[in-house]
Amino acid sequence: MKDKVYGGIETGGTKFVCAIGTAPDNLIKTQFATTSPDESIGKANDFFKGYSRLKHLTAIGIASFGPLDLDKNSPTYGYITTTPKDSWSNINIVEKIRSQLIVPVVIDTDVNGASLGERVWGAARGLDTFIYLTVGTGFGGGGMVNGGLMHGLLHPEMGHIRIPHDWQKDPYRGCCPFHGDCLEGLASGKAMELRWGQSPEKLPIDHPAWELEANYLALAINNFICTISPQRIIVGGGLMKNPGLIPAVRRKVELNLNGYIHLEAITNDIDRYIVAPALGGLAGVIGALELAKRN
Repeated sequence: MKDKVYGGIETGGTKFVCAIGTAPDNLIKTQFATTSPDESIGKANDFFKGYSRLKHLTAIGIASFGPLDLDKNSPTYGYITTTPKDSWSNINIVEKIRSQLIVPVVIDTDVNGASLGERVWGAARGLDTFIYLTVGTGFGGGGMVNGGLMHGLLHPEMGHIRIPHDWQKDPYRGCCPFHGDCLEGLASGKAMELRWGQSPEKLPIDHPAWELEANYLALAINNFICTISPQRIIVGGGLMKNPGLIPAVRRKVELNLNGYIHLEAITNDIDRYIVAPALGGLAGVIGALELAKRN
């Protein structure tokens, strides 16, 4: 009998990542730009069809941007719903994969997927309550509480919390089509590009954009510390490639807390409390594989 292997799909604002395998060191992987739903999902299906004859593909997990309908009793389970991403609203991504590949398909948010990957293989091993934030084209957050992925009425939408907006220091109105200056509207890669007139990758590391970004991220993280009480905070995504951003965020988090939460993890060990993903850019697709394993 052939060994079981699993498929994983991470859908992002700018790229799809697809993989077949069982673990980070046992992957066949591809990635391509996120375009229209038909084109992007079609490329994912073609990737799996190309390898499914060689391996016994058991199930596929999807770690997707959202919002998503994750209620398996809902008639719209597996849909991407009211997303701000153009042309992707009300797309039944689960069925578009399942109908072509004829295997079980399970879905969760991209950040919950990355959280699961880090819990099994990365920076959250041994922890049962932590959060994973991704700061890229958009802004997302998820994680685990008491060993379970965060779900409820819907799923966490941490990118759409409201944070203080100093209009004198930052007159930019925000880019979220639903809320304007929510966290995603102020601190996402899209917001940075619209505010400063060029993509974040082109901004010098000492540009004032990064000080403002660190401030917004720290405000958000302070809110999450006080509401969720995570044992660790993992921060990934394209914007975090700036090497000075996480250190600046750590300093501002400590200043904002002002000694109120006096615990060793924050007061003396914050470098190990707010961290980058151990899996790097693979966290989401590895988490999608883990979702498939648990199907």
